[in-house]
Amino acid sequence: MTPNSTWHRLNQRIIACTKCPRLHAHCQQIAREKRAAFRNDQYHGKPVANFGDSQARLLIVGLAPAAHGANRTGRMFTGDRSGNFLYQAMYQAGFCNQPTATNARDGLKLIDTLITAALHCAPPANKPTVEEMNNCAPYLDETFGLLKNLRSVICLGQIGMNAVLKLYQRRGWIEKLAPYKFAHAAEHDVAGAPTILCSYHPSQQNTFTGRLTSEMLLDVFKCAQRIIESSE
Repeated sequence: MTPNSTWHRLNQRIIACTKCPRLHAHCQQIAREKRAAFRNDQYHGKPVANFGDSQARLLIVGLAPAAHGANRTGRMFTGDRSGNFLYQAMYQAGFCNQPTATNARDGLKLIDTLITAALHCAPPANKPTVEEMNNCAPYLDETFGLLKNLRSVICLGQIGMNAVLKLYQRRGWIEKLAPYKFAHAAEHDVAGAPTILCSYHPSQQNTFTGRLTSEMLLDVFKCAQRIIESSE
């Protein structure tokens, strides 16, 4: 089996997943009801697959698809303001070929980067349950295991970071989560594992209030670039 076919099968299993009835129903309900601005769009309404370069040295871990963003377009961080904020920084740092993401066929390509999420379905009120997070954890494990060249992981928000830390714990790279604190631009070196970088999530709540600025996010990606280059 080729690496690309392995990735395709993982993504197809993610999209077809029905482990969490509450999330499955919510995604489908949003797809039926739609937002007025997108009433003519055909919503994805299912779990959202990984997106990016299967040979990536950088992995980005978000929280979950937005109800009218990736749950609509079917591609991570695509079709909402959070995605535009994220891709602008990635473009400036050289991790993608264009600064905007409007739909799954807009020509966006990630460079040396793959984007996944701690949860692949849009949760009601952006609040997944512990059980739902645990149900999705094996997909993060598989994604991580397939990235043979991985050097750094950017965690967007504390939930994303906790998902990554639990993965590191399952792999025996760390014993406890507590020593690894979340803070914007925090860098955690773990022996034998990709370096963890932290960033506030590019949600409108953070970007509209100035808690996360474009310069702050760009600095995190520049740090990831430094880590990747120094590992060669």
